[in-house]
Amino acid sequence: MEKGKISSLQMAIILYPTIVATAILEVPSITAKYAQNDLWLSPILASLFGYVTVYIAYKLHKLYPKQTIIQFSEHIIGRFVGKILGFLYLFFYIQGTGHITRAYAGFIVDSFLFKTPIIVIMASMLVLCAFVVRGGLEGLGRASQLFLPIFIFPQLILIILVFPDFDFKNLFPILGNGIMPPIKGSIVPSAWFTEFFLITFLLPFLADKKKGMKYGMVTVFAVMITLVVVNLVVLFVLGSSTPSKVYPLMHVARYISFSDFFEHLESIVMAIWIVGAFIKISMFYYAAALGTAQWLNLSDYRPVVWPLGILIVVFGFWSLPSTMELSRYNVGAFPPFGLIFQTIIPFVLFVIAVLRNRKRKRTETS
Repeated sequence: MEKGKISSLQMAIILYPTIVATAILEVPSITAKYAQNDLWLSPILASLFGYVTVYIAYKLHKLYPKQTIIQFSEHIIGRFVGKILGFLYLFFYIQGTGHITRAYAGFIVDSFLFKTPIIVIMASMLVLCAFVVRGGLEGLGRASQLFLPIFIFPQLILIILVFPDFDFKNLFPILGNGIMPPIKGSIVPSAWFTEFFLITFLLPFLADKKKGMKYGMVTVFAVMITLVVVNLVVLFVLGSSTPSKVYPLMHVARYISFSDFFEHLESIVMAIWIVGAFIKISMFYYAAALGTAQWLNLSDYRPVVWPLGILIVVFGFWSLPSTMELSRYNVGAFPPFGLIFQTIIPFVLFVIAVLRNRKRKRTETS
């Protein structure tokens, strides 16, 4: 079905923008509503979910090294129940891809292309992602390698140019209201860290599988550091007004004024968003396409790519009709669903698989 191979480093390069892309724009504002000036601590706490998720996914991979969750769930809990669970996962990832596409298009329309129909932005991005997905995992890995510098470099430029506007007093007092506000603020970003369960769709195709766990954990750490830095930058510039901004990083970019020449460089944020969203949507799209083909027992996933693209547009366009609805979904629905599907259910499957393997070994021994 998937003949391509990628390295563990390429896997990390795919996963890093997949998690960070939407988080750096949406998470600071949501986190600041609960954690106030301690919002930079919340990603550290939320990253624990990332480490646990990668660990569970890798342990499941060790038990079923050539299968994804769509396949090994049937071996663990039976064919009938496994098919139902697989269908729920497909629905989760197809719907998730639609929501990510809607968030990308909403940001572009709200911030830059005000008169462009949002359906045009969504469809054009999905067409590009569909070509990458049809090209296979190796194509996705190489595209991620190509675009990673374009994703990281503007972030560094933004931090450097906005540095004169930093007010370090906004950081204090640290933990002035105790540890509970950062814990509450970590609930929403923890949902982004559970997205590391996508690693289950990449581990079977690694050329150096022994390094899968290592690079997965390193990527979790890199994402955590990135979110801490972005939250600090937003805090130093916007201070107590951060919770009132839908896209705080966009407002930070508007503070840039260097020698009366470099001003209002919102295009930096736009470049970060477009490149990151392209990789993120492609990864979710690939997981949905590969999983659908495995669920239907097809020999190739490429025939389902274009039909899934239409379904993704429908989910994204109709299920979240406005930016406010998207924000409510990210705060109210995404954290529990993300935690259940990408951490709790895999953990239950892992426990069942371990118990069944022990029982089988005892039977064979006796």
